[in-house]
Amino acid sequence: MYAMSLGDDGAELRPLEPWQAGEFLAHMDRGREFIGARNGLPDVVTDLESSRAFLRAYAERAAADTGRIHGIWSDGTLVGAVILRKLDLTDGTAEAGCWLEPAGVGKGLVTRAARALIDWAITVRGVHRVEWVVSSDNGPSIAVARRLGMTRDAVLRESYQYRGRRHDEEIWSVLARDWGATPTR
Repeated sequence: MYAMSLGDDGAELRPLEPWQAGEFLAHMDRGREFIGARNGLPDVVTDLESSRAFLRAYAERAAADTGRIHGIWSDGTLVGAVILRKLDLTDGTAEAGCWLEPAGVGKGLVTRAARALIDWAITVRGVHRVEWVVSSDNGPSIAVARRLGMTRDAVLRESYQYRGRRHDEEIWSVLARDWGATPTR
């Protein structure tokens, strides 16, 4: 398995695969409440079998070239992930996403990891447009979109319900022609 360094702090980006279901479940258990505040994944990954099934689904997406999941490790511990939830090479579009457990917050890990994954999608796979879909009340994720040089395209008012409350959803994007001009921060 390969690992990509995310800087000189020892953080790494690596593929997440079904054989890592135990490690993924432990990560989800550590961050369950924090991640679940904005992401429904902790409601899906609840035991070893559901963890394995989630990672298997992404392995199948990777095999079909329709999605990817990469873990973010800090000091040897899985603390988060970046994903291509959708990857449509025919249309040249992708949707990126992320999450972190509390131990990974405030280190710039998501920005660095998302930059690497988006760069791969654009420069290696030829994707034209990468979207970042985020709840309007998720300030940290919006800050990542800004740091990645994305543009806010739309606000979908009260477009989805999560945990008994309607939320506005923002669509941010970057186009391939603008990606090279994205500042590295």
